[in-house]
Amino acid sequence: MNREIQQFKADFFKALSHPLRINIMEILCEGDKNVNELQSLCGVEGAVISQQLAILRNKNIVKTRKEGTRVSYSLQDPMIRELMAIARQIFHNHLVHTIDKFDRFHKESKS
Repeated sequence: MNREIQQFKADFFKALSHPLRINIMEILCEGDKNVNELQSLCGVEGAVISQQLAILRNKNIVKTRKEGTRVSYSLQDPMIRELMAIARQIFHNHLVHTIDKFDRFHKESKS
């Protein structure tokens, strides 16, 4: 069982390992979007968006809802919003730490 959980986690994080997929997920944290909206917000072609959405869909990170001829995408699990917020905070903490190290180095080099 533990092995299956580790494999699930590895596959999940592998699906998140592309900047465009992260961008798509951040946009979907704000609400459902269709391919045209994602294309406009990400600034890339619809085919590229569709390709990345297929990867996220195959890993059950996003889900679809059809409305007539339009397909909307949303996050499969609302906890993904929390995961994205935590990742943002980890990045912020790392950035603050790096800036602090730079400031200390800069002060020491002036002495």
